[in-house]
Amino acid sequence: MNQQDVKKESLEFNKLEKKLRRNVGNAIVNYNMVEDGDVVMACISGGKDSFAMLDILLKLRQSAPIKFDVIAVNLDQKQPGFPEHILPEYFETLGVPYYIIDKDTYSVVKEKIPEGKTTCGLCSRLRRGTLYSFAEKIGATKVALGHHMDDIVETMFLNMFHGARLKAMPPKLLSDDKRNIVIRPLAYCREQDLIRYAEKREFPIIPCNLCGSQENLQRQNVKAMLNEWDRQHPQRVYSIFKSIQNVSPSQLADEALYGFKELTIDRSGERKEYEYSAEEVSSSGSGTEVQYFDINNL
Repeated sequence: MNQQDVKKESLEFNKLEKKLRRNVGNAIVNYNMVEDGDVVMACISGGKDSFAMLDILLKLRQSAPIKFDVIAVNLDQKQPGFPEHILPEYFETLGVPYYIIDKDTYSVVKEKIPEGKTTCGLCSRLRRGTLYSFAEKIGATKVALGHHMDDIVETMFLNMFHGARLKAMPPKLLSDDKRNIVIRPLAYCREQDLIRYAEKREFPIIPCNLCGSQENLQRQNVKAMLNEWDRQHPQRVYSIFKSIQNVSPSQLADEALYGFKELTIDRSGERKEYEYSAEEVSSSGSGTEVQYFDINNL
């Protein structure tokens, strides 16, 4: 690679890094994800997304107008062949405080889930409970997960197609017991950008032997659908994500979310002019005398 190509590649990476940092910064500000004095527990799985999240959080901490701490935490699920040395060595190079939690959730998942069935649901519940309780032990005030925009949109469609629910993953979440706040700093980031970033940063990515080994997951089908949409209509996934931020309960059909049964008309005030209000009625119901009148005079 000649000097000109090296310079061009460096400029492109700088643009990518600034874009991701800007997106993460905007998400943090818009949802008040990180506050002054926070201890952020960054959950690192060994995948590209959590590595990128940690990398960007550490960079933002240096320039942020508030003070907050970041602690890296990995849950070692005791998957066979998991390279236990990689993450501790990587965290040491960063100089970031870290913990490795040992918990054999792998055996539980393999025991409970029949061969060929999706393991993600049980696996995520087991991880979540462990991480929530550990966050309290170390005094973490925020639990940061590496889900990005594509993950959020995919989850919405999965819930629609397979759960009959209009539900995604929020950028910020209060746990059911109200003892933890989960944040997703990558909520504004596209996966394609994170893939490029991970390649350039050369993160020591560790593949998952549970979820990562399942090729026929419904999520993969949804991902393929969204990728095709993105190819045909660039920014389609971004538009779908924006729709999650612009919800009109009165235009949906959830009776618990909007009081459809209590709707009443109110004609006490002066009516505003309707568009096309000059239309005339030329006929009325069967068997009645035809009447002609101007709607404007109603």
